[in-house]
Amino acid sequence: MVAEGQDRVAALQARNTELQRLLEASREAMGEMRAKLAEASAPPHTFATFVQTVGDHADVVSNGRRMRVGVMPDLDLDLDLQPGDEVLLNPMSVIVGGADAEFTGQGALVREVLDDERALVVSRGEDERVVRLIGGNARERLTEGDTVIIDQRTGFASERIERTGVEALLLEEVPDVDFESIGGLGRQIDRIRDAIELPLRHPDLYREHALTPPRGLLLYGPPGCGKTLIAKAVAHSLADAVGADRSYFLSVKGPELLNKYVGETERYIRTIFERARAKASQGSPVVVFFDEMEALFRSRGSGVSSDMETTIVPQLLTELDGVEQLGNVIVIGASNREDMIDPAIMRPGRLDVKIEVSRPDATSARDIFSKYLTANLPLASAVVDSSGGDRERAVTDLAAHAVGHLYADPSNAEYMSGALIRNVVDRAKTNAIKALIAGGERGISTEHMDAACEAELAEARAVASSHLREG
Repeated sequence: MVAEGQDRVAALQARNTELQRLLEASREAMGEMRAKLAEASAPPHTFATFVQTVGDHADVVSNGRRMRVGVMPDLDLDLDLQPGDEVLLNPMSVIVGGADAEFTGQGALVREVLDDERALVVSRGEDERVVRLIGGNARERLTEGDTVIIDQRTGFASERIERTGVEALLLEEVPDVDFESIGGLGRQIDRIRDAIELPLRHPDLYREHALTPPRGLLLYGPPGCGKTLIAKAVAHSLADAVGADRSYFLSVKGPELLNKYVGETERYIRTIFERARAKASQGSPVVVFFDEMEALFRSRGSGVSSDMETTIVPQLLTELDGVEQLGNVIVIGASNREDMIDPAIMRPGRLDVKIEVSRPDATSARDIFSKYLTANLPLASAVVDSSGGDRERAVTDLAAHAVGHLYADPSNAEYMSGALIRNVVDRAKTNAIKALIAGGERGISTEHMDAACEAELAEARAVASSHLREG
């Protein structure tokens, strides 16, 4: 009997323990359900933007309305929040904590950086307003022409964003191209240096003689003759002329600026010059290079296009007239059809200097060959032996042989260009590589050069004949 009673007591104790466990589990589940129910039925919090602390209170902006609200005692505003941060307000309009920042908003263009915290921006066409940059350091983080995200209701700019489109065209450091690497254009280069470098190297003399430096120049002539190369070399030489650490080259191709939306192309042009002025104000020379100018700045009223140039041309004229205040901004235009550019752009006082970059003659062609056909290239033994083992003389003779081949027929002069001559050298190198792979001798020979000349001339004649048929 005693043993049975003990077993029964043990069973009852175990059952009681299990019931107690179930009761505690049920109590915890009910507590969680009660908390979830309270959370679900609680009124929503309101998002606001923190502006500043005022004693134990804080100024916030919520839905465009500025308010002074209380703060939960456990929240240290000086440590936890910075102006522009997102906060949460409870139903009693008391700050209860922070919130994640909003990463979307309206884009605006920085027109001017006012101080370390504020900037003047342009949004929605020409709507100007002053905004405050979250995190400060506006002078270090922003420059004119940058795009920032702004909140129109709070007046804060959250961050700078990288834009495709026009931003991709702007302010690349100039390539390492100097005038010595350009062949066959000595006369044009001398004139460019007189027009651009002299005012920068001797500004006192220009002021003494009351002489205004040119604001820009136009390079015109057939394609492939070195207009773009000259513009890059100008940017490279400007840094030496003004003693700057570096210069900038804004390469803008006309068709890349065209936009179907009204006013966008004009905005692109304004952005380009705003960025140029920002860099120039820091002492760095800037070259704004417009390639294929006739695509954008056609004569107004010509009826050739959709007449969008009636607004684009005046925008460029306005920017050109404003360049005079900054001596280290140079505007260079290049065109194959200078006759199609609006006369207002071409007049003195805008693009003052006009330089024709013509097709090379035989003398210029030899100079161009010397830039691409150098003594460190592999040369066929027959080429070196014919020059008495002098490699410098060998490449000079090889270039003279190629020039003689190219200009053997006087009519070939109408096809010549620096680009064609470079292609001749590249094609001759390819011929030499193919011959070596096939088991031939190493090095460029006169046969390789002759074949390259014939192939390039044949292609040039074919292209010219095609244009004549289409015309």
